[in-house]
Order: sequence, then C-alpha cells, then structure tokens
Amino acid sequence: MRILYIDIDSLRPDHLGCYGYHRNTSPTIDSVAKEAVRFNNYYTSDAPCLPSRTAFYSGRFGIHSGVVGHGDTAADIRQDGMGRGFRDSYECNALPTQLQNAGFWTAQISPFGQRHAARQFYCGFNEILNTGKGGMESAEEVTPVVDEWFDRNLDKDNWFLHLNYWDPHTPYRTPAEFENPFKEDPIPDWLTEEVFQNQLKNKIGPHSPHEINMYNDVEKDLFPDYPGSLKSMEDVKKMIDGYDMGVKYVDDQLAGLFQRIKDAGIWEDTAIIISADHGENMGELGIYGEHGTADQITTKVPLIVKWPGAEKGTVKEGLHYNLDLAPTLHDLLNLKSEKPEIWDGESFASSICSPEDSSRDYLVVSQCAHVCQRSVRFKDFIYIRTYHDGFHLFPKEMLFNLKEDPYQQIDLANNKKEICREALYYLNEWKDDIMETRQIDRDPLWTVMKEGGPFHAKGYLDFYSKQLTKTGRSWAIQKLREKHPREATNKQNVQTF
Repeated sequence: MRILYIDIDSLRPDHLGCYGYHRNTSPTIDSVAKEAVRFNNYYTSDAPCLPSRTAFYSGRFGIHSGVVGHGDTAADIRQDGMGRGFRDSYECNALPTQLQNAGFWTAQISPFGQRHAARQFYCGFNEILNTGKGGMESAEEVTPVVDEWFDRNLDKDNWFLHLNYWDPHTPYRTPAEFENPFKEDPIPDWLTEEVFQNQLKNKIGPHSPHEINMYNDVEKDLFPDYPGSLKSMEDVKKMIDGYDMGVKYVDDQLAGLFQRIKDAGIWEDTAIIISADHGENMGELGIYGEHGTADQITTKVPLIVKWPGAEKGTVKEGLHYNLDLAPTLHDLLNLKSEKPEIWDGESFASSICSPEDSSRDYLVVSQCAHVCQRSVRFKDFIYIRTYHDGFHLFPKEMLFNLKEDPYQQIDLANNKKEICREALYYLNEWKDDIMETRQIDRDPLWTVMKEGGPFHAKGYLDFYSKQLTKTGRSWAIQKLREKHPREATNKQNVQTF
C-alpha cells in the first residue's frame, strides 16, 4: 500500500473548483476529486499551523496535548512527567509511529518541524527531508525533492509520504514568469464595494485592510503580489489573485507528480489524500491573508481521499476533525495493533468505503495563537466565543448561520440567545469530557491568558497604536487599552515586521 498525503498550507476548500469556486484554480486536484471522496465539513480541531499539525499526528485535541499556540508554554507538548517510559506517549502513539510499526516506510518532505521547533512533527518518520527555508520555499523548489524521492521509492510498496507545499501562505510569491491567470476573473461576489468601505472605516486588528502586514502596511519589493494595505477594490483583487495564484501554482506542480505515479502503473493502487492545516480569511471578519481566528474560514479545510477500492466521485457532509484521520487510516489499513487509547479521534472509514455518511453531532474548534477563541460548529451554525480578541475588538460571542451567511457577515448572537445557549452547552460538555476522561489538570487556553495572551498579539499594542493613529483610527486605541490593561507590561515579544 502506498499513501501520498499532500498538505497544502493555508488552503481553504472554497477556493478549489471541486468545492464550487468560480475560478479555475485547481484542475489537477479537481480531477482527483472525481475519483475520490470529498468531505464538505472537515475541520482542524486547533488552529493555526503548529496546533493543527500536532492534533493531526497526535490524534489529540490541543486541550489534551497542550499545544494550542505558537509560543510560550502553549507551543510545547504536555510532558508525561512521572511515569514516562523509555519513549514518551507522543512518540509511541503518533500516527507515523503506528504506520511505521505496521511496516510502512514513513517519510516527510517539509520544513515545518524546524519552522516551529516542533520535535513532535518528526516522531515516527524513517526519513525527513527538510526543504530548508522554513515555509518560504516555493513549489518549484519542493518538487525536485519529491522527484528525487520518487526516483528512489516510487517502485516500492508500503510507504507513507507527507508532502508539504506552502505557496498559498503569505507572502504570495509565485515566480514573475507565472502570469496571473485570473486577471480577467471577478472576485467572490459577496465582497462588494460597500462591504470593503465599511471595513476600511470600522475594522481594526492585524491583517485588516490598513495593515495586511499584520501590524503595519510595509510592502516588500521581493513580494510584488503581496500588498501592504488595501485602499481600493483593485487592491482587494490583487490580494485574492495572489492567493489564488499560489493555489494554481501548487496545482500545476501536482500534475507532474501525479503523471509520474500513473506512468509507473501504480495510480489505481496508490492512496492520494489532499488536505491542509487551516484555511485563510480573505475579507471574512474584515481579515485578509491570515488564519488568526477560530471561525469557519480558518478552521474548515479540504479533505479529498482517493483510496483503492473506495467510493469514487462522492461527497460527504458529515462533521469531522482532522484528528479523526488517524483512527480512520488505522481502520482503512486494518492495522493489527489496537488504536491508541490516548487518541481523541473517531474513525470515519465507513464514509470512505461505503455510501454511509457518518458524522459527529458537533465540533469544537480552537485558536490561541492570534486570538483566544473556542467555537462550536453544529447544525447550520458556528458559535464563536472570544476570550482574547487579538486587538480586533471582537464581542464576547458571535453566531453565524453558515447556510444563509457562509462569509460570516451577519452576527446573530444578540438576537438568537437560545441558539447561543445551546452552543455553550456543547462547549461545556466537550471541555468537561476532555478534562475528566483525560485527567487534565489545566486548560492550555487559560495558560495562554495567564502568560499575557496569544503569542502573535502579546506585547504589540503600543506598536500597533502608532499604525492606528497613522491611519485615522485613533478612536480605537482607548478601547483597546481598556480591554487589554495588561498590555503595558507585555513588551517582550515585539518584533519589526
């Protein structure tokens, strides 16, 4: 059995043709989807990058593993402490370790472990090929590494390869010779002039239109497709075009790799799984080019599974987490070992191998790197509860009807209190179950709060206040200082972007 897991950083599903996008960003991925099962409601349990990939490979929620952020205590795996064996519980139970124990040659082509100093990302891998630029490599630098690996391994059996592309992640950097194929294509029709002008006037926070470069509007000559700020609808189009060009550029690279598998005569017998660590807001909640919340756009990711002998060209609507993929692969491969008790995931193998459409009743998704939020995805809704707003002035709770309002423009929280209460019941039920069954003595979200707030917000208020004054939004400074009185002492993490 051969498994190629393709992990495209920051890839949101609704910018793929097979998920209904009006632009031709993904003909290669779309062709695979015709032979695969496509999942419409697949979410990372914990965003963004480090928490997401830790959850995926550990099979554990961030509240369980301890990894919910990008720095401070919340960026490290919870230690076993007293009773730790020769190897720790993460190493013993990680998905790659389970595959390795079952006889798979496990390999990864990715810079991610070094980028985030994430030792856990290496657990269970026989072979690690670090492409060396910490996520700044473009697809044309990654593909030759894949080709070389194929030269050595494509004719072998029983391998699992994690392949990581980064081009949809900011800053957008497709080569100059890659001309914009979307210059005549309109942007998504929900993002109107009226919506944008309201954002210009009222929106604050990192990656809002006035500060695409997180806390300022600095532009870099090296990345001409990545603007420092958005002043007009032409700028908005440039921003969305830059993202979509990154998606299309990766898709073009995949075409050549897939052809190599076909030429080797093993296409039908090779499993292809296409997914991402998180999505990317492109105007939703007034945020552009960032994955900094626990909303629908950041936490929903694509999942396309082409599996030998499985369903083809079908779409499943059930709710699933990325951490559910570990027990799913365990079942699909009929591994002889018992599933690790430490896993929080639930298998949805039946949704791949049969007409069944299994589903969880609800999902709880989290973000503690840019903001501190937990959200509940249930029925047609997403309920977002904010503990630290990351300087966006988000209200404590937001509620969106995703069936009627997929781009989260109309907050229903004040008018639908009974639905908010239902969401809070699910949120409390989920947390109580994790804390009790896993015997966890602390919630890492509150560790983040105790240590001064999310890593990408901590210490930046004075720095950001200068940008707010410069752009005519000084009205927000006092509101932010009242909401974040501890910021006067949080200066240690400030960087120049």
